[in-house]
Amino acid sequence: MSYRESPALNTAGHSIEINKVLRNTYFLLAMTLAFSAVTAGIAMAMNMSHTMSLVCFVAGFIMLFVVNKKADSASGIFWVFAFTGVMGASLGPLLNVYAGLENGPTMIMQALGGTALIFFSLSAYALTTRKDFSFMGGFLMTGLIVVLVAIIANLFLAIPALSLAISAAVILIMSALILFDTSRIINGGETNYIRATVGLYLNVFNIFVHLLSLLGVFGGDD
Repeated sequence: MSYRESPALNTAGHSIEINKVLRNTYFLLAMTLAFSAVTAGIAMAMNMSHTMSLVCFVAGFIMLFVVNKKADSASGIFWVFAFTGVMGASLGPLLNVYAGLENGPTMIMQALGGTALIFFSLSAYALTTRKDFSFMGGFLMTGLIVVLVAIIANLFLAIPALSLAISAAVILIMSALILFDTSRIINGGETNYIRATVGLYLNVFNIFVHLLSLLGVFGGDD
């Protein structure tokens, strides 16, 4: 006599697996963000140059591909910490610039608080409503491409208003990606917690950087 699991048991097992991925993702995200804060602090104390910051950023970009490749292996945890550590260090010179301003430390704390508020609010909304935001995938990809083109163009144009628009657009897109990425975990679209962590980490990282940039423009003369 063959045995088949009931739909209820399959659903329960699926829910347990999703909850496990969520727990692992948020735990690893908290650990990697804390590690990034440590490496950023070390970079600030060492007075890292902007050139080294760029080197770290490029190294992090390369490591991103390694992390995705190693996400299903035991070494994935090592690589995700290496990636987030280097990304955190790349923020050292930027944070030193703001820390040297009269109200710079306040702006840094405001950026941290604003980033936390955005992340927790949107994550809570996605977790509570359990809506499927996969329909936003195409729109978000298009938005990222447009922003990337605008960033490259502004390297040559150096238009302040365009920089503001880019920062605002990045914050909006990354906020939407928090909904998108969290929704994928909840609905079983992402079952690897390392990849899920990297996605959410990049959302948080970019929101913080561009929120700090906006605060620097609007609050720099206070």
